[in-house]
Amino acid sequence: MDYKDTLLMPKTEFPMRGNLPNKEPQMQEKWEEMDIYQKVQERTKDRPFFVLHDGPPYANGDLHMGHALNKVLKDMIVRHKSMTGFHAPYVPGWDTHGLPIEQALVNKGVNRKEHSVAEFRRMCEEYAYSQIDNQRSQFKRIGVRGNWDNPYITLKPEFESRQIEVFGEMAKKGYIYKGLKPVYWSPSSESALAEAEIEYQDKKSPSIYVAFPIKDGLGVVEEDVRIVIWTTTPWTIPANLGISVHPEFNYAIVEVDGNKYLLAKDLVELVAKEIGWESYEVVRELKGADLDRVIAKHPFYDRDSLVMLGEHVTAEAGTGCVHTAPGHGEDDFYVSKQYGIDALSLSMTGVS
Repeated sequence: MDYKDTLLMPKTEFPMRGNLPNKEPQMQEKWEEMDIYQKVQERTKDRPFFVLHDGPPYANGDLHMGHALNKVLKDMIVRHKSMTGFHAPYVPGWDTHGLPIEQALVNKGVNRKEHSVAEFRRMCEEYAYSQIDNQRSQFKRIGVRGNWDNPYITLKPEFESRQIEVFGEMAKKGYIYKGLKPVYWSPSSESALAEAEIEYQDKKSPSIYVAFPIKDGLGVVEEDVRIVIWTTTPWTIPANLGISVHPEFNYAIVEVDGNKYLLAKDLVELVAKEIGWESYEVVRELKGADLDRVIAKHPFYDRDSLVMLGEHVTAEAGTGCVHTAPGHGEDDFYVSKQYGIDALSLSMTGVS
C-alpha cells in the first residue's frame, strides 16, 4: 500500500518546485512592462509625502549581503508607507567619487601617470557607469522597487552644482574655515584614505625607552632629571615635539645609579623590570598637572620638547609619559594644537 494514497490532501495545479531562477525574471519583466512603480506613484500622488533619504552604495563591484540587507529593509519601509496612507517615492542613487574607482582601473592595468587628469577622470566615469548598470540590474533582481531609470548619481553636473551651492551657503554662514586635520594617506595612491576602510596588517615592531633631559623645569622639577618615554614607533622620534602627561596621574622621580628619571608612579615597577634597574629609589612625587609646560630637550636634535597635558595618556603600559609627534598621530596632533605646536613633516624640512 502507498500511504500517500490514504491522505486526504488538497489538490493544486501548482508545481512541486518553485523554479524561481526561471520564474522570477519573468515576473520582473512583467512588472517592468506594467511600469508598476509609476502606477503606484500615480495612485498615491495626493497623499502626504514620506521620503526615504537613501545613502548611496559605492559604484564598485557586485552586490554583497550588506547591499541586500540595506536595500531590502528600505524597500520594506517604503512599501509599508505606500500601503498605509503615504506617497512614498523611492529614488535610488550611487556614490561615484573616490579612490576605489581609481584603484580598480589601476588593478586592470591602467597606468594613470600616462594619462592626463581629464583623461583619467573620463575613464573613471565610464567605469562608474558600468558598475551602476551592473548593480542596478542586481538590485532589480532582488525585487527592490524604485525609480531605477532616474537615479541620482554624484558625478552628474546637476548634483555637483547643488553641492557647490550648499557649500556656498555654509561659507556665507561662517561654517567653513581653513585648517589642518590628521588624515590617513596612501603614498602609493597619492590620495587620502577613508578611516573606516583602513585594515591593519599584523606587524611586530621594536619598542624603545628614551630619556629626555630637562631644559627648564619651571621650578617644579630639577634640571638633572630626565623624562622617560616608551614608544613602539621609534622611527617617529625625529619628529618629536613634545611629551604628554596625564594631569591626574601621580608621577615619581626615581634615582638609579646616580641618575634621576621621571615617569608615572604606577609604572615604576614595570619599567624597572623591563629596563633592568636592579635597585632604585623614589625620591619625590608630583602631579602630572604640575609638569605643564616644563621644557625638555630632544634626545639628539637641538630642539625643545614641551611637556603637555593630555587626557589620552594611559597607565596600562609604557611610562605614562607619551612621546608626542604631531605629524604622526591623531592624539598627538590635537594635544599639540592646543599648545600652539604645528605638525612637523620631516620630508618638508629636509631632516634625515
